[in-house]
Amino acid sequence: MIVTMLISLYTSRVVLQVLGVEDFGIYHSVGGVVGMFAFVNGALATGSSRFLTAELGTGDFEKLKRTFSTVLTVHATLAVLFAIVLETVGMWFLNNKLIIPVERMNAAKFLLHLSALSSLMSITQVPYSASIVSHEKMGIYAYTSITDAVLKLLIVYTLTISPFDKLKFYAFLLFVVNMGMLLFYRFYCLRKFPESHYQFVVDKKIMKSILGFSGWGILGSIARMLQMQGSTVLINMFFNPSVVAARAVANQVNSASLQFINNFRTAVNPQIIKRYAANEKESSKKLQLETAKLAYYIMLVLAFPICLVARPLLQLWLGQVPEHSVAFLQVTIATSLIDVFDISFLSALWAKGRIKENALVSPFVLFAAFPIAYVMFRCGMPPVSICWAFLVSIVVMGMIVKPMLIIKYVDYTWSEIIPVFLTCGKVTLAAIPIPLFFYIWLNPTLVSDWLRFLIFVPISICCVVVSVWLIGLDKNMRNAIMSFVKKAFYK
Repeated sequence: MIVTMLISLYTSRVVLQVLGVEDFGIYHSVGGVVGMFAFVNGALATGSSRFLTAELGTGDFEKLKRTFSTVLTVHATLAVLFAIVLETVGMWFLNNKLIIPVERMNAAKFLLHLSALSSLMSITQVPYSASIVSHEKMGIYAYTSITDAVLKLLIVYTLTISPFDKLKFYAFLLFVVNMGMLLFYRFYCLRKFPESHYQFVVDKKIMKSILGFSGWGILGSIARMLQMQGSTVLINMFFNPSVVAARAVANQVNSASLQFINNFRTAVNPQIIKRYAANEKESSKKLQLETAKLAYYIMLVLAFPICLVARPLLQLWLGQVPEHSVAFLQVTIATSLIDVFDISFLSALWAKGRIKENALVSPFVLFAAFPIAYVMFRCGMPPVSICWAFLVSIVVMGMIVKPMLIIKYVDYTWSEIIPVFLTCGKVTLAAIPIPLFFYIWLNPTLVSDWLRFLIFVPISICCVVVSVWLIGLDKNMRNAIMSFVKKAFYK
């Protein structure tokens, strides 16, 4: 994760410099259109992973084989429908709603066509990726992620010496790399997991369960789609591509940070689901609550220093800092810190297989931020207003709505959940004073960006780590960590 994050941040800097602010913004605007339709695939992917993991937990191999083949059939059908929608509705939206310079419209259309093809392949890949996660073969992700990052680094070098249209060529090379990684995952699953050998079997009972679970997931994902991709498209409806580029820059730093949390949750969710499926409910619940705190600590280690050094970080990383990107980054990273609770508690609902209520409530809470931001833009408010609207909605979802749902449907209690919030709050408050003192004391007009970066980052990380160690971890957890470190050191 560290290697891929560093490579990702470096390649983003070079891509911005090579493409320029305008083409960089266009690339992410078209990506936003694709993402607006991709939420369906994301919901089905969640359902696929959940059911494959549950069948592994029960140990019924024949049902596991039928589940995999049924899931793949559903995704193949979805892939064709998605490509058709993207080439029709997506093209209409591109031509009529986005603010794109006339001379770059052909490049934008090329991106959309390539994205449609890439999405078609990616959708059929979901069952294979879900199998790897369900079997908890996380080591394969380390090798493939680093390979993927290195290949994208080579793409950046190729882009700097290419005589072709930079935007089109960049999209094409990314497409080639993505297809290569997809084929590798498919080959790996066919070699390692017997159930991944497809047979044209459509188990109607399994399909009904998956579609029912995923159908409610789609409804919940609509709100997430509007929050992430829809916000980018909305910004492009009111502001030029340079503002979209600023939003994209903030999202890339945020995504690099969130990747730690996503990989952490990907690793732990199968155990939560398997334990619940095996009727080890108390063990599943304990793991859920402990990992919710650990996920928050991981994100805090990243989020706190990023907020303090947002401007020097972007200046050192990009060289040229798009206007509004600092504000976008600070509010977005703060939102992701709170979002950890929403993401973590959702795992309990997945384990139970009860996401209907979450799907009914989430759109009302998250979607409310979208029209509010639209009205704010119409009234002349600055672009960062949309980030504040989503921050409030995420606080409501992660700290009020999700806890109420798992209390009602998965037998949690407030006495179990509130200590999670209190402990995380104490760790945060204990970590703030010293870095904040240096932040106020060091005058940015007298201290260079490099020096501010070198001072704030280690101080912030040290303060967070010490606070987590002294306040956030109980005695058993500290002993377990010390034992692990000693074994690793003397091995």
